[in-house]
Amino acid sequence: MSIWLFRFVRVAAVMIVVKIAVLAVLMAPAAAQGLPEPPIRDKPFAEYHLVLQLSDRDAGKQALVLSVANNLLKNYDPDKIAIEVVAFGPGIDLLRAESPNRARVDSLVAQGVQFDICMNTVDTLEREGKHVNINPKAVKVQVGVARILALTAKGYTLVRP
Repeated sequence: MSIWLFRFVRVAAVMIVVKIAVLAVLMAPAAAQGLPEPPIRDKPFAEYHLVLQLSDRDAGKQALVLSVANNLLKNYDPDKIAIEVVAFGPGIDLLRAESPNRARVDSLVAQGVQFDICMNTVDTLEREGKHVNINPKAVKVQVGVARILALTAKGYTLVRP
């Protein structure tokens, strides 16, 4: 039985090393471009930590992400849950200043939800000549997927509605 335990521990250790290596590779562009990654918020009384991924332009998915965040705040005391929404790719439309959902986003921010916008996506669009007017309440992260990896490494549960 001890050989199986040894193998399990060895596989678990290899998986941790691989996750760290992937995270380091994904974070390298952020360091190279000089945009400091925002620290992961410390909510000392939070019992639950959730990251919501938004990578779709679909208005229904955007509304669903906002509803999930709102419902969780109602179900748990806002101090008992940490919610971070990471938008990248077409999902950044939710965090445009002119988004029809801006009031809902701003309301959730006021209740403690953090909305992250992927600057790699914004930079790509701007290189294509498409200006992106960002909601000032959005937190800029260089690599959206790397932010998700960092949050999950800190114990956040990833949900993609």
